Formats: sequence, C-alpha cells, structure tokens
Amino acid sequence: MMTIREKAKDYIEKYSLINKNDRIVVGVSGGADSVCLLFLLHSLQKELKFSLHVAHLDHMLRKESGKDAQFVEELSQRLKIPFSIGKIKVKDLAKNISLEEAARNARLAFLSKVASKIKAKKVALAHNFDDQVETVLMRILRGTGLSGLSGISPKRKMDNVEIIRPLLEVKRKDIENFLKLKRISFRIDRSNKDEIFFRNKIRHKLLPLLEKEYNNNIREVLFNLAQNAGSDYDYLKVSAARFFKKNKTKLNLSRLIKLHPSIIRLKLRTAISCIQGNTRRITFKHIQELEDLISNRPQDSIVHLPKGIFVVKKQNSLNFFLS
Repeated sequence: MMTIREKAKDYIEKYSLINKNDRIVVGVSGGADSVCLLFLLHSLQKELKFSLHVAHLDHMLRKESGKDAQFVEELSQRLKIPFSIGKIKVKDLAKNISLEEAARNARLAFLSKVASKIKAKKVALAHNFDDQVETVLMRILRGTGLSGLSGISPKRKMDNVEIIRPLLEVKRKDIENFLKLKRISFRIDRSNKDEIFFRNKIRHKLLPLLEKEYNNNIREVLFNLAQNAGSDYDYLKVSAARFFKKNKTKLNLSRLIKLHPSIIRLKLRTAISCIQGNTRRITFKHIQELEDLISNRPQDSIVHLPKGIFVVKKQNSLNFFLS
C-alpha cells in the first residue's frame, strides 16, 4: 500500500503538476484537507525543488473565521513558509449568485492576486477523491454533458496561473488518518454539516444512501466515470482545436454547420468560456437554444445567457458579447 505522501508524489509526477523551481501558492482554509496538502507539499519541497507560499482568505461568514486565519498564520510561521492573509465580506457579494459561488469566486480572485504579487505561476488546492465524487454526482443531478462528467481536473488554467490539485486521488478518510497519525491539528468548519448547501446534502444523505442500498462501490464508480469522461473530453478538445481561429467569440456560420454536433457544442462552450472564464450556469437547454439559433432563427436574432452574455446571429457569423 502506498503512503499518502507517495500517492500525492506519484499523482504530481503522473500529471506533471510541479516542475523544478516552481513557486506555488497553497490555498489553506485551516481545514483537514488543506492542512494535509500543506504538510505533504512541505515534505516534498526539497525533493522536488519548489517553493511555497500560503494564502488564506477569511470569508467573514462565521464568528470563528478570525480564529481560522490566526491558525493558518501560526501554522505558516511554524513551518517557516511565507504567507498572505486576506478578508472579505462574502455576503455582500452574493446578490445575484449563491453564497457558495460568491465565496468560490472571491477565493479564486484572492489566490490569483497573491500569485501575481509574488510572481507564482501555480496555485495548489486541496480537492480530493471524495470532492471529485460529490462534484460528478451534483452535476448529474443538475444535468450535464461530457464536460461536466469530467469533474474536477488535475490542473487547469485560470487567468495567468495554473490551478493544480495534488490530492485528487486521495480519499478523505486517508487524509484524516494521516493527520491523526501525525498528530496534526486543524480547524473544523461547522458549515460543512449544514444541509442547506447542496454539496452537504449529497455528502451526508445521498451518497451514504446510494452506498448502502444500491452499490457499495458507488464512490469508485463515480470517480472512474470522471476519469473516463475526462479522457474522452480531452480527445474532443484536441480534435476541435484545429477548427478554432484566433477570435473564439466570433464563429463562422458556414463552417460551423458542417461540423459534428459534439464539436459544435464544444465550440459554443469555448466561446462562452472565453468571455466569462468558465461555463458555470450554462445548461444543456442553453446549448440547445444556441443550436436552434444557428439552424432555424433569422439573421439578427439574439439569445441571452446567464451572467449578461448574449449571442447575436449575423449573416455569416455567430457573435458572443458581454453586456
């Protein structure tokens, strides 16, 4: 059996997540997953020859959040790792979006800002095996295509940095056992048990039910589904790349209608992603409406999408804009 350190190192090498002389920002909330990630990367630092910088954002959602920030600061000092601590009132940002999405957006923006400030090219996050399983199941329930089934990727570009996830094949129970064995303390976020959040319902109710009543290997099944879908989706993206020109938000209609539906949908999602940075809140119904715009609607027709994106059909092109 591989140790958790060996598993993380093997995953890093398998997906080329870290290179020699990399400077890496580690997102540390103070919870079990991120604390484990920090200790594992710290133990691999000399061997793989990279440097670390800890970043923590206080969302100001809980009374004890200030203590989480203090914990991360003291932990960073003990490990002699430079750190950046920030705070933002996330509730003020959650006006037209969910609290979860507002917190995620604020956190990623903060991590990107820290990376830019210290000239780091990579940000390490502590998503694990169980996060992957929960994410895939959430997307199935909400409705998704091949891209959504791919789940969380080992690495992806975000602005000028690359997000890496070294713990994606490590199970939550192994993280907890590692921390217990090493007598490493961490902070407990009580909101992780609050079933007002969709992910927590999946984690505490649906997955245990599926495991008990339908398939005791459901977590492995969903994780493998993500890996297989991710591999297929990567192949599609490579195949579709030759159809893209420099301007990905203006698609040539005569060329577009000759392509396979899978490639068309990929081009549509890529165009949307170029404008808003991702395809969150874009459902299959949105893609179907764009397909109808391409095939059936007259020139100058418009389709409105979430987050202020709108698509205009011209005589020879499909044009994506942000209002």
